[in-house]
Amino acid sequence: MNSGDIGEKNSHKKIPGLPSLNGLRCFEVAAREESFTRAAHQLHLTHGAVSRAIRMLENELSITLFERRNRRVFLTESGQILFRAVQQGFDVIGRAIYELHKQRNDASLVISCEPTLMMRWLIPRLSDFHLQHPEINIQLQAGGGAVSLTPGIDLAIRRNDFIWPPHYFSSFLFHERIGPVFRSTERARMIEISDQGTVQLRSDIKLLHTYTRADAWQNWAHLTASRLDGMDSHSYEHFYFSLQAAIAGLGVAIGSWYLVCDDFNSGILDAPFGFIEDGSAYYLLAPESFNDSSSQAKFYQWLCSQGESCFNLAVR
Repeated sequence: MNSGDIGEKNSHKKIPGLPSLNGLRCFEVAAREESFTRAAHQLHLTHGAVSRAIRMLENELSITLFERRNRRVFLTESGQILFRAVQQGFDVIGRAIYELHKQRNDASLVISCEPTLMMRWLIPRLSDFHLQHPEINIQLQAGGGAVSLTPGIDLAIRRNDFIWPPHYFSSFLFHERIGPVFRSTERARMIEISDQGTVQLRSDIKLLHTYTRADAWQNWAHLTASRLDGMDSHSYEHFYFSLQAAIAGLGVAIGSWYLVCDDFNSGILDAPFGFIEDGSAYYLLAPESFNDSSSQAKFYQWLCSQGESCFNLAVR
């Protein structure tokens, strides 16, 4: 055995084993967001799960990656080095997967969509798309907020409440329209006529909030010059839960027209104040532009037609 062989073997032994991919993923998102809470939201995990994953990663590496001060987290110098390396590594992996993904049949689309929009608006309409384009197979993935379009995701439907990478190809779908909604059979318990003869929310109702749209009620009140002082409230973890609570008659929620239009048109929900644009909008995101004859273009055109049909039914 020559000395070159020994040196080569020893050089491999000096490289430590890679930690768990889950730990690295939690670390990358937490480092990018500078928040375990926002990382948990993006990864659809609990705050505790993200914290444990990062703690296990630190223990495995015997390195402190974050400084924890005043309920905030900051990358240490070692953490910054690892963060850059992990971002580069995920980018290389993502690009390789994307190149492999491009080789698949163009008639199959993987689409990431915000969970509530997917459940309450997209899925109920997909049968129409299949009738028009039976050759295109649609695979749905639930996801909200920031999205990576490289690891096998063709398109993403997102509201523009975050900044996506400038190289993404984005196509406008429809403006967001919001308004208070409640179970239609509870109308007498939810609203009243003021001394001036206008419809207003009763002061003893319960406002249903959601952590994922924490400022929804405040935005609506500002846009409509309404007052919500002294009203009781209850918060739910996800937007979908607050809407289900409204359907169950537990109070009044702020609903997106596109998420409640079916229940409104079927008479389940009431919306006496109508719906107003809140300044945000939904977009279809793609890793790159697509031609007019592609499956992506057909899906985009169908989404636009569905959005227009739904908009035409909106309460004005």
